[in-house]
Amino acid sequence: MSYVEVPGAQVPIRMWADPSTVEDGAMQQLRNVATLPWIKGLAVMPDVHYGKGATVGSVIAMHGAVCPAAVGVDIGCGMSAVKTSLTANDLPGDLSRLRSKIEQAIPVGRGMHDSAVDPTRFFGFATAGWDDFWGRFEGVADAVKFRQDRAVKQMGTLGSGNHFIEFCLDQSDSVWLMLHSGSRNIGKELADFHIGEAQKLPHNQGLVDRDLAVFIADTPQMAAYRNDLFWAQEYAKYNRAIMMALFQDVVRKEFKKAKVTFEPVISCHHNYVAEERYDGMDLLVTRKGAIRAGSGDYGIIPGSMGTGSYIVKGLGNAASFNSASHGAGRKMSRNAAKRKFTTRDLEEQTRGVECRKDSGVVDEIPGAYKPIEKVIDQQRDLVEVVAKLKQVVCVKG
Repeated sequence: MSYVEVPGAQVPIRMWADPSTVEDGAMQQLRNVATLPWIKGLAVMPDVHYGKGATVGSVIAMHGAVCPAAVGVDIGCGMSAVKTSLTANDLPGDLSRLRSKIEQAIPVGRGMHDSAVDPTRFFGFATAGWDDFWGRFEGVADAVKFRQDRAVKQMGTLGSGNHFIEFCLDQSDSVWLMLHSGSRNIGKELADFHIGEAQKLPHNQGLVDRDLAVFIADTPQMAAYRNDLFWAQEYAKYNRAIMMALFQDVVRKEFKKAKVTFEPVISCHHNYVAEERYDGMDLLVTRKGAIRAGSGDYGIIPGSMGTGSYIVKGLGNAASFNSASHGAGRKMSRNAAKRKFTTRDLEEQTRGVECRKDSGVVDEIPGAYKPIEKVIDQQRDLVEVVAKLKQVVCVKG
């Protein structure tokens, strides 16, 4: 589909979703965002749903302003995927050992490494800028008094919620490795701090929703947020890179005879801010639950823990600010999913996938998400499908 345009106070709301199917609360959030004086464009992805301040699945382009709650608390959250030389024929009948080895190598939930992971031990790992990155930590942690040893030990860990690590097969039975995570607790603490700081500023007192509080250009608060924001986005990128290196290590050891090789890793943020130029104007583009889909950009759009995912290539549609959806998108809240579904439902909906099937992950059941195929179909003018993946192992936090 192409987009549907819904009137907004400052800018029209371009929707790659059927407005009649979007929950009332999410529609109101979109109208609220469209009232912001600094906004220059608003694009809505097919996985749109209610969020904090702004909907998940929206692209907010502003001039000289950024809204920290719209970026979200998991700054830099995103995906990484890599195609391997393995095929389905290389896999054992029982994949439980593989899942166990992944869980041993990569801490999940609130877990962290016993000591910092040394990236130089991974062949081909790009460590340029690594020392400079950690050298900037003190300027970041001033805001939240966060201990560096904790941030260091959480580097290369999964977290919880909808974060996952998967072993997948594409339609030609090639094996892919895929994972989803962000900036861990340091990103959340930085986000919470700056959201609170923005809400105190005088220019934000008359907003329709206090969670839409913004920082504006050429102020000390904006400078501090941008510093911490871009550092946290870098942390998230490194976090995924180290996890993927650890994941590849597991695969090399478990399939030693196959002498596994890996194609270049595809990586993309989907909760972040980018400085981009449109129609001759420099804008701060916030993608909250959206990926960059510029012409030729590779991206990853996951479904749920039982349905599969898509590797895509961007078509460079400027109407969406070169963006596409970040996943299937929830169709019900976590609490609603827990009320509606049981562990038996989870077992049924994840049949054929080696994964947790206990009450702790019922809120992540496939039935709580929108159908990924429909979400992909609604953005055929934003991306083209490169590969469709189906997970056979899924590790959750």
